Amino acid sequence: MKILIIRFSSFGDIVQAMSCLEDLHQAYRELEVHWLVRNDLSEVVGFDPRVKVIPFDRKLGFSGLWNLAKNLRNERFDAVYDAHFSLRSRILRWMIKPLPFIGPRWVVRSKERIKRFFLFKLRLNFFPRPYKGMNSYREPLKKLGIRPGLLTKPQWNIPQVSHDPQAIILCPSAAWEMKRWPINHWIKLIALLPQQRFLVLGGPTDSFCQSIADSAPERCLNLAGKVSLKDSCAIVARAPLVISADTGLIHVADLLGVKGLSLMGPTAFGFCTNPHIETLEIDLKCRPCTKDGRGSCSQSLYQKCMVEITPEHVSQKAIEMLTR
Repeated sequence: MKILIIRFSSFGDIVQAMSCLEDLHQAYRELEVHWLVRNDLSEVVGFDPRVKVIPFDRKLGFSGLWNLAKNLRNERFDAVYDAHFSLRSRILRWMIKPLPFIGPRWVVRSKERIKRFFLFKLRLNFFPRPYKGMNSYREPLKKLGIRPGLLTKPQWNIPQVSHDPQAIILCPSAAWEMKRWPINHWIKLIALLPQQRFLVLGGPTDSFCQSIADSAPERCLNLAGKVSLKDSCAIVARAPLVISADTGLIHVADLLGVKGLSLMGPTAFGFCTNPHIETLEIDLKCRPCTKDGRGSCSQSLYQKCMVEITPEHVSQKAIEMLTR
């Protein structure tokens, strides 16, 4: 079996989609997997040495897409799994397989836009509760005759990174502000765990991470923007505990079997799958209210669903997780 998987972005979605690789390898002894991904995220897919990564540069425009499609058509795939279902992936689908009965089998992960309309416009939720992203990427494999089994730890080649192996990993960053846990809560959490050391991970634009680390500089180190995404994943892979909002690194912990606390607020689709990740959330009728953190808060207390996840509760859960 020779299969192409299309998932261009984002970081968290790519990690969740990689959960389907174990199902594919268990189903086919002779398997060749190619993965089409945005070039700046190709190193994430490259963690799995069994995957042939195809980086895609969006800046090349339609001509680049056309040349890519010609090259992919020459690969003669047995199946193509469109795990993105975007305009770009649909154009590629037409280019690779212009006739319905000629060429590779197509499998598509639907974005279920009708259900999204009901949820975000009419406040009627017909999605599974909680909505576990990894399951949503594995479910379409049934169209290839594959029955997803127990989720197994992937065979990633993870680089060695020099860091404090006993430090708790804090991931306060998120692409959109609404799903971030308040900065003061992070600072209070560190104060409530005086015996613990911490590493803060994030991107180069997450300047607020420094103020969190500055609250206890003798035992909290800010690595946001100072290590690559690849190295951040390597640090998470060997951590005793990860505490994070709905971000890509909590999904790395989920996939790799690392203990974690997931702080879930307004988003609908970021719930973790495995039992070693505990989800902390507040039961509010307005939740979930957004796909990815964009939009406005309807509560008089801004970010009520995040604010009311208290540092005291998180610190208690962290102690419980560390002693298991």
